[in-house]
Amino acid sequence: MSKIIFMGTPDFSTKILEMLIAEHEVIAVVTQPDRPVGRKRKLTPPPVKEVAVAHDIPVFQPEKLAHSEELEQLIALDADLIVTAAFGQILPESLLNAPKFGAVNVHASLLPKYRGGAPIHQAIMDGQLETGITIMYMVKKLDAGDIISQSAIAIEQQDDVGTMHDKLSVLGADLLKATLPSILDGTNQRVPQQEDEATFASNISRDQEKIDWTQSAEDIYNHIRGLSPWPVAYTIMDDGNMKLYASQIVKNQAGEPGTIIETTKKAIIVATGSEDAIALTDIQVAGKKRMLAANYLSGVQTSLVGKVLS
Repeated sequence: MSKIIFMGTPDFSTKILEMLIAEHEVIAVVTQPDRPVGRKRKLTPPPVKEVAVAHDIPVFQPEKLAHSEELEQLIALDADLIVTAAFGQILPESLLNAPKFGAVNVHASLLPKYRGGAPIHQAIMDGQLETGITIMYMVKKLDAGDIISQSAIAIEQQDDVGTMHDKLSVLGADLLKATLPSILDGTNQRVPQQEDEATFASNISRDQEKIDWTQSAEDIYNHIRGLSPWPVAYTIMDDGNMKLYASQIVKNQAGEPGTIIETTKKAIIVATGSEDAIALTDIQVAGKKRMLAANYLSGVQTSLVGKVLS
């Protein structure tokens, strides 16, 4: 049975780790340090750590792996393979070169498209009709290593980051399970990436979360679902932030971009930069909990029509 070091952090990585535990010998798990979460800032372990602890696997949590005591300890473990999935740090070359079969990454895009930390978000925001998983060899350059295997999956019109995250996590575990035997017996293929086809998906910035109402209804719809349920798109109403979790396109309703042109029992209808409008159906108004727009509207005493969102 092959000795594997696994590196990952969020929920996306847990199904991949669980598959490796079932199929191979995971001798160590490397993840990010515990972080404060929520309003009470409770120190919370990463999801990957919880899986590792449940299986009595040693856990390493360096703030910066490249400059840590843990680096030499990991090299000394003499692993056969390193597997990473949404780890969140660049691996030093000394560690990449240490295992017998190198280091591979489970990346949530069809490389060379969407290299970087937010491939699921960006693919949806861009209105892509499919994405997928790539198993690739790791090199020092970001997500640029040779491709070993890929599997595509459709992005449905109703999908958001949450649903695609869950689908891709399962797909990643399945593809890695199918690919690992060829990696470990040396029969796998290596396909260099086409650098001129590379696109990038950097981590989402705060500026990217804000809605630009001069865009088309389709672009805004994709923007909202491409950031839901995290980190969440927002707009400004009455000098307060309103988070937008879900929406629908309403055909042939136009007006000044950002203006609320109608409210129904279930939605707030906002004009965009195109001939179609956006119906906001799942929101969080400043100072309140997340709720369906229908519940919010039932408590509004004055008309919202004519208000301008910015």
